Amino acid sequence: MVAMETFLSICLGIGLAASAGFRVFVPLFLLSLASNFNWIPVNETWQWLGETPALIALGIAMGVEILAYYIPLVDNFLDSIAIPLATIAGAVAVAATLIDVSPMLTWGLAIIAGGGTAAVINTSTAATRLTSTATTGGLGNPIVSTVETGTATVLSFFAIFLPVLAVILVVFIFFVGIKLFKKL
Repeated sequence: MVAMETFLSICLGIGLAASAGFRVFVPLFLLSLASNFNWIPVNETWQWLGETPALIALGIAMGVEILAYYIPLVDNFLDSIAIPLATIAGAVAVAATLIDVSPMLTWGLAIIAGGGTAAVINTSTAATRLTSTATTGGLGNPIVSTVETGTATVLSFFAIFLPVLAVILVVFIFFVGIKLFKKL
């Protein structure tokens, strides 16, 4: 039973980390919300994520981030700082969701699986926005932003409620991303 809970918490963390690659604060806010309502357990040291101040702060940060991606030039600036932020958010998502796992394994998975997943996805979304800016003069960027926000939201919900399916979606996203990259 413990092995299944650990497996599901790893899937949950990786799903949220991938979501952080699309939007840094959407998965952290939804993780905070889910923790606040006791829908999912979080690691003992990350209990503060489910408290009201964290929920409010992450909700405001999420709203500001989503709106900022609709402002021309600001969206490209955000992409330049989002890669390290997404990497940290991905690592936090994995670390916060691993329960009853040794600290060495927790942080190893958090950095490699969480941070790595978020960094790879965020790097590809930044390249997508840059391509959109170059080919449409920025007119296509709101569409890219909407798709990214929608993907982050849907993937976060899958991670919270259907974590195994979320990991399957992450693998699918990687597969599609590699195919598109090879075409370009």
